[in-house]
Amino acid sequence: MELNLKKPIVFFDLETTGVDVANDRIVEISLHKVMPDGKEETKTMRINPEMPIPPQSTEIHGISDEDVKDEPAFNIVAKDVAKFIEGCDLAGYNSNKFDVPLLAEEFLRVGLDVDLKKHRLIDVQVIFHKMEQRTLSAAYKFYCEKNLDNAHSAEADTIATYEILKAQIDRYTELNNDVEELSKFSSHNKNADFAGRIVYNEEGEEVFNFGKYKGQTVDSVLEKDQGYFSWMLNSDFPLYTKKVLTAIKLRKFNS
Repeated sequence: MELNLKKPIVFFDLETTGVDVANDRIVEISLHKVMPDGKEETKTMRINPEMPIPPQSTEIHGISDEDVKDEPAFNIVAKDVAKFIEGCDLAGYNSNKFDVPLLAEEFLRVGLDVDLKKHRLIDVQVIFHKMEQRTLSAAYKFYCEKNLDNAHSAEADTIATYEILKAQIDRYTELNNDVEELSKFSSHNKNADFAGRIVYNEEGEEVFNFGKYKGQTVDSVLEKDQGYFSWMLNSDFPLYTKKVLTAIKLRKFNS
């Protein structure tokens, strides 16, 4: 079954220096755009992370410092990436927890205001785990009845993710072929930021989801503990989390 699209959707995957969203960097990105009329376009590029790639990461994706030493840094390609995904929904595998937050960090680091929260997000891994509890290679074998060659190559993983989502829609009658519904189904929590440090409660208020103020509204904490805001801004939280926190503080200040 082909996807029922009202706007383009971009499947994407990142290979990185590690799994720390706040501090690691992209070394390869692959973007696969599917248009409502069925046309498809793939853009894959390697990126110089401007930091050493740990050997354990190279063992996973096969990309070394030597492979990317002459490649552009993210600040050189950021506008091209932003333009490619502009006006599109986004999908990936474990993307809501890792790829989307890390890409958001990279955009913020180079001063590009790209709010990925404005895109509808589908995480194929969430659908898979809710339905079957498997890995990407197993998912590809299970849904598509094919072996995933070149696993941990960004492009191979990206195309496989696209094929898996189509197969999932074919298999599960309870899954609506609608990006809005798939995006909702892909979400574990209603996060205000990508890292899940700030979430929405049942009343739609932002609350802290960690630490000594877990479960308390951000507004109330900032009012009673004015140093907490500065502590978070100066600590090793993701830039997007700090952006959301600042927006909440400014909103209260301007109200």
